[in-house]
Amino acid sequence: MSKQLQDAYIVAATRTPIGKAPRGMFRFTRPDDLLVRTLQSALAQVPQLDPHVIEDAIVGCAFPEAEQGLNLARMSILLAGLPQSVGGGTVNRYCASGLTAVAMAADRIRVGEADVMIAAGVESMSMVPMLGHHPSMNMGIFKDENVGIAYGMGLTAEKVAAQWKVSREAQDEFALGSHMKALAAQQSGEFNDEMTEVEIVQRTPNLATGAVDVVKHTVNMDEGVRADTSLEALSKLRPVFSPKGSVTAGTSSQTSDGAGVLILVSEKILKQFNLTPLARFVSFAVRGVPPEIMGIGPKEAIPAALRNAGLTQDQMDWIELNEAFAAQSLAVIGDLHLDPSKVNPLGGAIALGHPLGATGAIRSATAVHGLRRRNLKYGMVTMCVGTGMGAAGIFERM
Repeated sequence: MSKQLQDAYIVAATRTPIGKAPRGMFRFTRPDDLLVRTLQSALAQVPQLDPHVIEDAIVGCAFPEAEQGLNLARMSILLAGLPQSVGGGTVNRYCASGLTAVAMAADRIRVGEADVMIAAGVESMSMVPMLGHHPSMNMGIFKDENVGIAYGMGLTAEKVAAQWKVSREAQDEFALGSHMKALAAQQSGEFNDEMTEVEIVQRTPNLATGAVDVVKHTVNMDEGVRADTSLEALSKLRPVFSPKGSVTAGTSSQTSDGAGVLILVSEKILKQFNLTPLARFVSFAVRGVPPEIMGIGPKEAIPAALRNAGLTQDQMDWIELNEAFAAQSLAVIGDLHLDPSKVNPLGGAIALGHPLGATGAIRSATAVHGLRRRNLKYGMVTMCVGTGMGAAGIFERM
């Protein structure tokens, strides 16, 4: 007998500031420590919730090895001081890992198998670089029908720029817009609601005294936003992926470090602990596209998520379209006729950074708080995904 789905509600959503990799503010901060801090901050937002009722934690991570290995989710749950009864699992869908974690946590609640779930994402691109420390690819990806899998992300952006005729000038303008929106958001405090401060501890040997000097400072602002950039500066950058291409470092997402956490509950838990929901999780969809033009993935995932939700595109008030590259963002916006005023109102990954597996959870926190702050109804988080996918999730402000 089929059972009616119940709703999953978000009652806490927070994220760390995003650090630049590999030489930014979190270069010496372990990813599990970033996640632990964010887990504790999320739990502090709902002090009346008994942590013993939390059943599981699903954590997205794009390269779960080295400092991000050993089932990062379960290790972080224990390090954060949660009850040992709380489970933990790490999932990987590259750039959509964090959003997939949110969807999986919501689904456990929606089908009635859980009442309280943690969803998160974390990535340290300072400690675990793109492709990991020991990449070993199946040689089958170099066969003609699979060779698109072997393309670097930058080359896929060049292919999208060429196929969708996205000019260098348009990419530079888009990148500048990302920085200007993010800068304005920082100056007006729009990230405050979603931000978890992180204390950084730096230890330096003091050769004069023989002791170790300890310096602590707190960070509460994303590191990648550039107030000094301009169209002139962006236009002088050389293409980095193809000598005759148009994609530059300035029109690409930044490699980054960061974490995001959401707590999801059923209606039963809302009433039991007198919780106020921030948003309802509405729907999720993933679709595949040719790997060599992976950046166009949201073009397929967005309509699918809307169909699953029974909503139309014009009902979306806030769209977090992850800016892997300006070229792919503009191609998606153009093909779907997205309203640019609704896309990344506070800037995107070009300015704020893209800590791979964390981004979906981070941008979900941004959307959830943005909807409430501006009294809007529906928000969407969407991104392209390596090897040729798109993912999209929809939230409703409560």
